[in-house]
Amino acid sequence: MADDQIQYDVLAQEALRGVVRTVLQGVAKTGLPGDHHFYIAFDTRADGVSLSKRLKDQYADEMTIVLQYQFWDLEVTDERFEVKLSFNNIPERLVVPFSSVKAFFDPSVQFGLQFGSSGPANDSSRAGPAVGLVDETDEPAGLPMVAGHGADEPLGESVDEAVNAPEPQQDTQVADVVELDAFRKR
Repeated sequence: MADDQIQYDVLAQEALRGVVRTVLQGVAKTGLPGDHHFYIAFDTRADGVSLSKRLKDQYADEMTIVLQYQFWDLEVTDERFEVKLSFNNIPERLVVPFSSVKAFFDPSVQFGLQFGSSGPANDSSRAGPAVGLVDETDEPAGLPMVAGHGADEPLGESVDEAVNAPEPQQDTQVADVVELDAFRKR
């Protein structure tokens, strides 16, 4: 087997993180269109992530936020996004580099992206991104907890209900999520 010196999996992840960036840039300019809303999971230990000590203590490894009803001051740069959310009626400003994003899911259209770990520690065992429309009966992988959603009421079990709630039926077929590793020769 030839050595992948081009690192297509890394390039694909960077390109797909660009999808998240472009979507958030649009939302920062014009707001959320229609019923779109986003679950964004990220590694709280990653370089450049900034959150309060209270949230860092509560979500030491990973956090999932929901951008839907109440979020403020969304700013998007090439490297990161910043947003204000409310957690138990306490406003918090989060700084999230795109390199720390582990999953992005828009349940309004059943579209999700899931990213493998990045960084030198994972170069030999990189996982490629999974991308596609998610079957409405599937729970989106990579979204183990929702830490805050910008609303003042706690999410609790409503997270599972929101994620797994059937969306309005459309005449389009649902695509399977395919991991790029499935195409890589071993």
